[in-house]
Amino acid sequence: MAYGDRKSERVDFERGVHVYIMGIDGTWRRECMMIDVSQTGARLRIEGPVEGLDLKEFFLLLSSTGLAFRRCQMVRMDGDQIGVRFLARDKATKKASKRQPAGEVV
Repeated sequence: MAYGDRKSERVDFERGVHVYIMGIDGTWRRECMMIDVSQTGARLRIEGPVEGLDLKEFFLLLSSTGLAFRRCQMVRMDGDQIGVRFLARDKATKKASKRQPAGEVV
């Protein structure tokens, strides 16, 4: 499966970054290694079985406490690796950031 057609430039992690994926409803969680990442998505190596998991929409937890996360959707699967697309944030958050004057730090 080709991972070459990219919309955004990727950052590769030589050893991978330890992350988790978790169901939107919180009923499941799996350990993963993030192989690469961009502004629009990432490639993950899943540890453990993925059968029965709802990968249509889930959270990518970037910290063990879950304070840093992205909402994702699986776009491809190749063995134990999946490609994910980051889903848009809440529209209200986008509108608020657009209204913020340039150069102002929040």
